[in-house]
Amino acid sequence: MTLPRVSIQTQDFDVSTELHALRHGDRGVGAVCSFVGTVRDRNEGDAVASMELEHYPGMTEKSIEAMVDEAFARFDILGARVIHRVGLLQPLDQIVLVAVTSAHRGQSFQACEFLMDYLKTQAPFWKKEQTAQGARWVDARVTDDAALARWGITARNA
Repeated sequence: MTLPRVSIQTQDFDVSTELHALRHGDRGVGAVCSFVGTVRDRNEGDAVASMELEHYPGMTEKSIEAMVDEAFARFDILGARVIHRVGLLQPLDQIVLVAVTSAHRGQSFQACEFLMDYLKTQAPFWKKEQTAQGARWVDARVTDDAALARWGITARNA
């Protein structure tokens, strides 16, 4: 069974299962780098009760697939897997997994960071936090845009 490179889903994911599937049967893999993002209980000094993520089905996957293609073009990697959850999430819930395999660690680290920088600023997701002050939409931070810029990519909302 071929694992999809990109999944947008409401259900949680098991990191161990995903990493095993990504590297399964590839004897050239010498490095696996992964990043798991979770929902924080605070943002901008306020308590966060929950976060809701929305996306455009089809468009979001296509956009992330294009960035995975770009990661393969830029780095000497063997595999990549991106899972991003949507829907209503609570603090401590896993929200995103980015995993990359390569022969050597440097390429995996770089590709993983590249993909995460893209996801934080360019992937078409809309995040709404529930706080004691009410609901608010969350935008990318200036530091996220700067992280993306080091890859030679200008944030589309800049």
